[in-house]
Amino acid sequence: GSAPLASRLLGYVRDMVIANLFGAGMVSDAFIAAFRIPNMLRRLLGEGSLSIAFVPVYTDCLNRQGRDEADRLAVSALRSLFIVLVMISAVGILLAPALVHLLAYGFTDDPEKYALCIKLTRIMLPYAVFVGMVALCMGVLNVMGHFAAPALAPCLLNLAMIGMVMLFSWYSPSPATRAVGLSIGVVLGGVLQLGLQVPFLIQKGLRLWRAVPLWHPAMKEILWMMGPAMFGAAVYQINSLVGCLLGSLLYQGSISYLYYADRLVQFPLGVFA
Repeated sequence: GSAPLASRLLGYVRDMVIANLFGAGMVSDAFIAAFRIPNMLRRLLGEGSLSIAFVPVYTDCLNRQGRDEADRLAVSALRSLFIVLVMISAVGILLAPALVHLLAYGFTDDPEKYALCIKLTRIMLPYAVFVGMVALCMGVLNVMGHFAAPALAPCLLNLAMIGMVMLFSWYSPSPATRAVGLSIGVVLGGVLQLGLQVPFLIQKGLRLWRAVPLWHPAMKEILWMMGPAMFGAAVYQINSLVGCLLGSLLYQGSISYLYYADRLVQFPLGVFA
């Protein structure tokens, strides 16, 4: 319980740093809009639907077929997920202009903001690969009775974002350069989150390097269960994306105002609820 609380407090500090350095304007709007794309992939494919579907299937496999078969399922799922997420991220990087055009149509009136948002989107899309893997590792560790590392993982994202934006702020006073540093911090945070899980997986006896096929029969059930979970998550994400789209059509800083307000609302929910 203390780890998610620490993450929420660090997240609040992170948003304070972002608001202090960028305020509500062109650069903050571009970063927030760009961050919504990998964040959407995280919620659709990672933390939400994947964990919901994977944990009961993995637990059933562990109880019915034993630890060795459950480990085969975990390693197969990790490798398959990695390939899928890399492909999605690669396509997203190629189609970044179209994604930004769809997500923040209002940016097309400002070529500088539009170009910056595309650049930041391309930098941050690999984050979806790492955070998706973290979600699966989290499920495995939770079933094995280990909760500390998965709960502490989000703290590393917040620390990486704060550290990188402060480092780039020291290096350059340019807001656009600082936004690049903040985006690199997002990807670094994903790497650190995944790196935190791996030693504990190995400690629990999961041999990530073992030879297993990419497809495990139980993955069919995981995919089947992911459908309704992804649909439920998609409804919320569509609302969020529509809010971003409408904000991009309003005066400069509107997306930032909406983001800061939403973070203030979410803070007590995250801490207490």
